[in-house]
This record gives sequence, structure tokens and C-alpha cells, in this order.
Amino acid sequence: MRTTPPFRADHVGSLLRPAALLRARQTLTGDALREAEDTAIRDVVRRQREAGLRGATDGEYRRASWHMDFIYRLQGIGQAADEQIRVRFHNAEREIEFTPAALRVHDRIRLGEPVFADDFAFLRDTVADGVTPKLTIPSPSMVHYRGGPAAIDPRVYPDVEEFWRDLSAAYAEQVRRIGALGCTYLQFDDTSLAYLNDPAQRAELSERGDDAEHLHLRYIRQINAALADRPAGMTITTHMCRGNFRSSWVASGGYDFVAEALFNELTVDGFFLEFDDERSGGFEPLRFVPPGKTVVLGLVTTKRGELESKDALKRRIDEAAKFVDLEQLCLSPQCGFSSTVEGNELTEEQQFAKLRLIVETAQEVWG
Repeated sequence: MRTTPPFRADHVGSLLRPAALLRARQTLTGDALREAEDTAIRDVVRRQREAGLRGATDGEYRRASWHMDFIYRLQGIGQAADEQIRVRFHNAEREIEFTPAALRVHDRIRLGEPVFADDFAFLRDTVADGVTPKLTIPSPSMVHYRGGPAAIDPRVYPDVEEFWRDLSAAYAEQVRRIGALGCTYLQFDDTSLAYLNDPAQRAELSERGDDAEHLHLRYIRQINAALADRPAGMTITTHMCRGNFRSSWVASGGYDFVAEALFNELTVDGFFLEFDDERSGGFEPLRFVPPGKTVVLGLVTTKRGELESKDALKRRIDEAAKFVDLEQLCLSPQCGFSSTVEGNELTEEQQFAKLRLIVETAQEVWG
């Protein structure tokens, strides 16, 4: 078993909010809400440990959204009060429209206080000995992918290269300062690098004025710039999925379009990849993974509650090991269980049954 992250049995980050916390979010504010969150986080950290996990998150319990709560706290970025982003999610039964407020880059991007610093400090002080606290934040790519060129005020950034420099510098400062708080496991969540595998998504980006055929190369460069001076001893992973909102998704397609550049050029230590159904394509793109990099196979779906077969998971791990060494593989759910406060359509008990299944399967595969 691995003693450093990512672990043989791991998970992406977000967890279903318990009913008591959902009620608290509706009725409490300020210190009272914070106390309710603290209580819920202590409990979910304990349940992660009891499931056998070596890493723990706070379930993203203090957030409404996995990414926008972070992005809006960067100086120079705000909500566009009169405009929404419209994202169409799909599942087997219906389509769902997600409409968060649009973002605007209205000033030079800077980091003021490190984002989620107090949240991480609470998690750090809550986990038991031998459990590694993990912080998840959206990658810098998401600032651009959500808004595109139209979201950047040309009076602020007449040269887009200045936008990218400021954005990566703000992230680099975030990484440095969160490292100073003792964070040794940081994850950049990034749907964009998975969405770009879908020709329909690339067509939409081209229509809004992006170079969709090469945008993944830009994103890789900017993430690398953000990580160039990361603290020694900090493990960085990235998680890539095709959308996760109320058990629905946005994009389809294997990782083939981005794989060679992604696995060979992105300077992260591990990749959490979605492989729970046919939308994710096959394992062939893993042939580009170089030695020294870890792939966390997201074989257990968070979109529904039915428990996967342990034997089927083992067979799929064997299939993936045809393209990348078994010792470079780990196991996790394909995405978070609650990327937004609403959560996916399964119960907390089903969620923890899936996490226990991952731990048991990993123990049997890797010892």
C-alpha cells in the first residue's frame, strides 16, 4: 500500500451534505452556521477514517459549489449581476440546466487572503494521526473556461498574456501560502481538460472565439506556471471529469484528444480520471502515462447508489494495467458525491458503502 498520496484507495473530495447541515444552511448564518459546519465535518472525517481511507477531506461542506466559491474570492473577479452561465447537464431520464451567475474579470487578478485557509486549518486539526488532510480547489483553467474571452475586461487586460500571468501568479501564491499552513496534499479540480475531449464542447468554444484545438496546451502551461515553485513535500493531483450535478453530466468522450500532452507535460503527481461508464472511453490513452506518475482510476460511479461488483472492479483494473504499470494505479470514485450543495441522487449510506468497497478492493489488489 502507498504511504503517500494519492493512496491506493482514495476519493475525489466532495461528500453528500447531511440533512442537519442542509437545514442549518437554510436557517443559520455567521458563527452559528460555522459551528454547525464544524460539527458535520468532525463527523464526516471520522466516517472517512472508519471506512479505511488514509486521506480525508472536509467534504467541501462549507461550499455551495466546488469551484465558484473559490473563484469569486480571487481579487479582480466578481459576479455579473445581470447575466448567468447556462450549462446543460444530462442523464438517462432528463436534462437539467445549471445557471450560476456569470463571472467578470473587472480588475487585475490578485490573491488577497489565501482562499479556504481557515477551512483547511480546521481540517488539519481535526484529522487523526496517520490520516492526510486533502484540500481541493478548482484549477486556474476553470476561471477562463467558465467565462471565456468575453468575461475579461479589455480595459483591464488589453493583452491576454497579462491575464494569464496574473492568474497563474495568484494561484502560485495560493499554493505557497496553503503549503505554509501544512497542506501536503492539494488537488486541482478541472473539468475543462476532460470537456475538451468532446467535439461538441470544442465547437462551442470555437464559436465564442477560443482556439479550441489548442486550448488544452494553454491550460497545461498555466497550471504548470502555478505549480512552478510549489513547496517541497506537497503532492499535487488533478481531477478531471465531464460534469457532475445532481447525478448528471455535460460532456462525453475518451481522454484521447488531450492524453499525450496531458500526461507528459502537466507537472502534477497524479491524475484522478473518470472511467465509470462508456462516456469515458477506454483505457488506451493511459499508454502515454510516463513512469513516476500515478493514475487514480475512477471506476466507482457517484451518479447512482447501486454498489459495483468487486470482481468487476478487479477486472477493469487488470484492463487498465495493460497500458500502465499496476504499481502506478490507484482506485477511487469517478467524481465527487456532491460537487454542489444539492448532491447526487444516492444516500449517505450508499456513499460510504462505495468508499468501503474501494478500500476493500484496493487491499485485495495491492496488499
